[in-house]
Amino acid sequence: QVQLVESGGGLVQPGGSLRLSCAASGFTFGSYTMSWLRQAPGKGLEWVSGINSFGYTTNYVDSVKGRFTISRDNGEKKLYLQMNNLRPEDTAMYYCARARYYTENTTTMGRRDHYEYWGLGTQVTVSS
Repeated sequence: QVQLVESGGGLVQPGGSLRLSCAASGFTFGSYTMSWLRQAPGKGLEWVSGINSFGYTTNYVDSVKGRFTISRDNGEKKLYLQMNNLRPEDTAMYYCARARYYTENTTTMGRRDHYEYWGLGTQVTVSS
């Protein structure tokens, strides 16, 4: 069955870095667009970044542009999110998700029903 398992979260000071990983299994990873989304306590789901199946097209929400980098290794079936210069407002549970199809429409990318499968998430806390 399809599984997505996130790792790499933790507690970091403002300005610090973390690298999130998502290990995929149970499907042909290289055939699917993948995304990272996050949800902060008491807030709604927010799409963070997406990458197409080949890995050469990436998109980011404005608030993380220049700080976060999404990448993937199709051979290893892994998705990554390198997060630099972290801010307290980046504190959230981060999820990787498999998209139903590729799109550059950010409204669509922010919709929960755009994704077929989700991991359980990894917590990122940015605090001094």
